[in-house]
Amino acid sequence: MNVPKDLLFTDEHEWVKIDDNIATIGITDYAQGELGDIVFIEFPSLNSNYIKGESMGTIEAVKTVADIFMPISGQIIELNDVLNDNPETVNNNPFNDGWILKLQIKDMGEVSDLMDSKKYKTFIS
Repeated sequence: MNVPKDLLFTDEHEWVKIDDNIATIGITDYAQGELGDIVFIEFPSLNSNYIKGESMGTIEAVKTVADIFMPISGQIIELNDVLNDNPETVNNNPFNDGWILKLQIKDMGEVSDLMDSKKYKTFIS
């Protein structure tokens, strides 16, 4: 199970990479493995605002559909359009090319609620 040390994680299996006040968000290797073959991603609207914990879209796999939850509050500033035609990228490379969106962080204090890689490894074991 790949759990990069430079990322933060949620108990809903999203990962977050923070660069200044921009968060890149995706789903974890554990999550993509549990879902199986991903066939479609429903993205939120660009420039929309979400609060932490809110459902922002869905991931459809061959046998199930799962919500994607906002790990921190903010405004969506970029979507990974590559996933429209190639949703399986999330299965193949969830932490790099398989990112889902970028977010302008509204409240940096919420970042402290996320798990580091060590805590996430314990959480999924």
